[in-house]
This record gives sequence, C-alpha cells and structure tokens, in this order.
Amino acid sequence: MGDRTMLQETALRLEGLEGATGECIVVCNEAHRFLVAEQLLEINQAAQIVLEPEGRNTAPAVALAAFLAREKNDDAVLLVMPADHVIADIKAFQDAVASGMSAAVNGDLVTFGIVPTRPETGFGYIEATREGNAAVAVKSFVEKPDLATAESYVAGGEHFWNSGMFLFGVDAYLDALKEFVPDIFDACERSMSDRVNDADFVRPDADAFKACPGDSIDYAVMEKTDTAAMVPLDAGWSDVGSWAALHEARGGDSMGNTVDGDVLLHDCKDTFIQAENLLVAAVGLTDVVIVQTKDSVLVAKKSRSQDVKIIVDELRKQDREETKLHRQVFRPWGSYDSLESKDGFQVKRLIVKPGAVLSLQKHAHRAEHWIVVRGRARVTKNDDVFDLGVNESTYIAIGDVHRIANPFDEPVHIIEVQCGDYLGEDDIVRLEDNYGREGTNT
Repeated sequence: MGDRTMLQETALRLEGLEGATGECIVVCNEAHRFLVAEQLLEINQAAQIVLEPEGRNTAPAVALAAFLAREKNDDAVLLVMPADHVIADIKAFQDAVASGMSAAVNGDLVTFGIVPTRPETGFGYIEATREGNAAVAVKSFVEKPDLATAESYVAGGEHFWNSGMFLFGVDAYLDALKEFVPDIFDACERSMSDRVNDADFVRPDADAFKACPGDSIDYAVMEKTDTAAMVPLDAGWSDVGSWAALHEARGGDSMGNTVDGDVLLHDCKDTFIQAENLLVAAVGLTDVVIVQTKDSVLVAKKSRSQDVKIIVDELRKQDREETKLHRQVFRPWGSYDSLESKDGFQVKRLIVKPGAVLSLQKHAHRAEHWIVVRGRARVTKNDDVFDLGVNESTYIAIGDVHRIANPFDEPVHIIEVQCGDYLGEDDIVRLEDNYGREGTNT
C-alpha cells in the first residue's frame, strides 16, 4: 500500500499505543524467518519470532504467543493483529484498543467488529448491540451471508464485519482453550515447554506441534465462550483478501486502472496490473488482474481473483517447486535469486550484506563457479582464504570446504553457476555457521 510492507505497517501500529511493550511477538512459518527478521530490523522493531513447524491456523498460533508472553507476565494482555490488514486511521484503531482494554483486563475475550460500509458477502459477521464505542457482549457469530441477508445486516445496524483481530489476557485465552479444545492446549503447551531458543528465533518442539489439530480462534474459542465482547471499529479497515480488494484499497486513475512497475496500457479500464521485474503490456482489458512476479504470472477476472487458491491447490497436487520456494530466497546473510535452472546446471545471483558470512559448508553432488560482479568477497576454499573483486572468479569442486564472507562496506553480488547430478538445496553439509544452522541442510 505504500513504501513499507504490510508486516511493517502492522508492527508500527503499536507506536504510541498505551501499555504496549517495546517488543512484539511474531508467529510465522520457518521458511519466512529471515525475511521477517530483516523486515522488522528495517523499522527497528524488537520482536520475539516464533517459528511454527507447520501451519495449524490461528488458535494454535496465538496459543504459542500466549504461553511465551505468560512466562514474562501472568497478567499480560495480547493484542492479536494479522499482518495482512490495512488500517487507514491509526488513531481510531488505537482508541478502539483502549476502549476494549478494561474488558480484556476483566477476563473478556474481545474482538473488533468493523462498522460495515456496504453489504459484503465475503466476510463473516458479529451480531452485537452497539453502545457508542464501548465493549459490548457478542450475541452471535454469523457465517458469510448471501447478498440479501448482508443487505439486511447493514440496514439493521447490529451486525459488524468480523475483523479477525483480538484483545485478551493470556490466562483468559489459555483457560478458554483448555476448556473448549484441550487437545490444542496440551499440544501447544508441550511444544513450548520443549522449545529451543535459537539465536533470534523461538522454535517450538516440532513433534508436539505437528500433533496439534488445526483450528481458528473463532471456531475453537470465540463461538463457544460466554465471555466474548466486541468493540466497534471504524478506521478505514480492509483485510486485502484478494487482488481485487487491493485494487479497491489503492484506488485507480481516471479509467479506474491501478498499475505498479513497468506497465504499458492501451484502452484498459478498471484493471489492476503489478509487474515485478518485466515489462507488462495490456490492450483492451476490462476488470482484469495481472500479477507478474519472478516466479510466475497470474491473469484473472477481477471478480474471480480469490480463486487463485484453486490454482495453488493444483500446484501442490503436482508437487511443483513454486509451492516450496520463491525464486528469490532470503537468508540471514542476504539472498539468492535463481536465474536459470535446467538438467545438470543452475545459475544464481547471490547478494551478501556487509558484515555477513555464509556457513562453512561442502556439497556431495555439485561443483560451483563464483564470479564477482559487484563489490568484493572474501572466499574460504579448503585451507586457502583470499579476496575476489569485480570480474574475478574461483571454482569450488565437489567436496571442497568453502564459504563466502563480506567484511567490506558494500554488498557483494556474485553469479554462481552450479553443475552436478543433483542441485537441491538440501545438498549441503554445514560445518560452521554464525546463525545457529550448523548441522542443518535447510
């Protein structure tokens, strides 16, 4: 939506919020750990980053955070914010949090009901009788309605969009979880009891967490408890749940078009186009979404953009590599971008940050050629240590012990050409590592 990512914007909503600590808890997938850490570092946001071994929906994810917070403060209150929301009026949001605080301190499980601006069939609803901006008891949670029902909800004034944001004490949430879904409570408690604190990350025990059933907070707790409360929220909220929603949130030009990147349009209307690294040209389109990334291209009718999940399901059935890794992968030392991959060879661009160092490692199936194209690199190859500048290269044979370091002031860019009978990322033996990954191959 702007210069910062949505994750960063979510964390920054804590600034100036009364009672908020300087450190937040972020629950994310193992594969996103370095990207999340880098994002938070850019905005100087201190955080404990909890790594889910596998996704189990929101009820277990928040339970991990609650167990962690309770260790520091039995009376802690958690403000739960998904990282994919847009909130235009931060003051109104913080005022709503303040309105719900006393109810949360008194043991209520508070959610935020968005004051609806239109009949919306894509959201669940919360039924409650509004009393100004105060927290009020929830009468019921309602599934996504048909259009006629949604119209009656908006006209009646007692139904609010379910935002998926929550405010509650750690004990209140964990007690409710233990009462209504004890198997989730037990699995998360075991997982956090046996966790490993690894450098910047909190790693719950994988076996215990994978045994945990998946469920949302709404189904697991909120729809069952008699202590659910709601605070109305009117703050320019959107969950940006589809490309069409992003188009609406960002607005368009005089023809209703929204473009980002290198895009040429001719005779297009109400169209959203995002180009990451290539020129995208469009002619005579109406109500279409085009999203070009380094990984793939999506073309869809705007009204059907949510159906991309059907494509993702099909990609998973086919065990496609696109569902496992992005072309550009972030690591604690920087990133690598897979430029070309065919049978027997792969070409990557490595970017190593100043002061960063890759693990000391070796490979069983591939050799590597490194060419420095920008900056300088310090290379370890078996017993030799030497520097490479622009247009200088070296060869790493199969089995060579090697590493790249950047002790210099500027990022170093290296073109890496891999050759071998197997080029998977798990063909790696880490002998030493500055980021707690020694002995791993991921």
